[in-house]
Amino acid sequence: MNLQQLRYAVALAEELNFGRAALREGVRQPPFSQQIARLEEELGVRLFERTTRQVRLTPAGEAFVAGARASLAHAEQAAESARRVGRGEAGRLVVGFVGSATNLTLPRVLRRFRARHPGVQVELRELPTAQQAEELRQGLLDVGLLHAPLAGPAAEVLTTRTVAREVLLAALPSDHPHAARASLPPSALAAEPFVMFPRRYGPALHDQITAVARAAGFEPRIVQEAVQMQTIVGLVAAGIGVSIVPASVARLRRADVAFRPLSPAARAVTLDLAWRTGDPNPLVRNFRSLLPTPPAPAPA
Repeated sequence: MNLQQLRYAVALAEELNFGRAALREGVRQPPFSQQIARLEEELGVRLFERTTRQVRLTPAGEAFVAGARASLAHAEQAAESARRVGRGEAGRLVVGFVGSATNLTLPRVLRRFRARHPGVQVELRELPTAQQAEELRQGLLDVGLLHAPLAGPAAEVLTTRTVAREVLLAALPSDHPHAARASLPPSALAAEPFVMFPRRYGPALHDQITAVARAAGFEPRIVQEAVQMQTIVGLVAAGIGVSIVPASVARLRRADVAFRPLSPAARAVTLDLAWRTGDPNPLVRNFRSLLPTPPAPAPA
């Protein structure tokens, strides 16, 4: 028994004429009649009573055709579900992101993605860069918004593309003596205690922040570590220390924290989209398409 035989049985039940039913299915009558006969032989019951003048459903035929209609509907539903997933219109997409991505890039792309693909379930996971890279490698995430470049085994199987660039700012308690300045050189922070995230969670960004301090002639004196940017800013507000953070973090707009530009401006840091190289998932392709590459920074 196959779907073709089910369609033929339904067509014959509705037309009650072999010629019209065969024409409706786009086949000649002899092959059509043969398929109905084979179906009845397989089932061991007569589905249709045939006379020279008419065709009628038997009680067994009525029961079979009702089930055949349901089976055909389920098959079409399954086929359409598969087509929608294949087009990236349905399914589940797991997105990793660093905390700073929530201040600008992530909300914008999520609004656009949900508007275009409302049938897709999006699962969001806030994770540091290193953990995202490993979970992408293992297939636990589909895409990630993180800070490249990556290192280790994950770097060999992942592709990254820059989706945003931003400068680094000093984050100070609002009552700090330097908070009143319009901008400040990194050297002004040389004697300050720092709040930072552990390097293992985001080596690229950590190294860029540390490089700013080293270029100014000092090594950051880290007195407190925290994983998430929101926590770092909260600890700065509590007077634990100062920090250097991506400019998007300033969108938190806390009255108890002052964000000040560095002078001269530090090299821009990037937010990058990462995915498994060669991943055929159409959901990944659709998500990537909504994050254009920003223009390259102007030469210094």
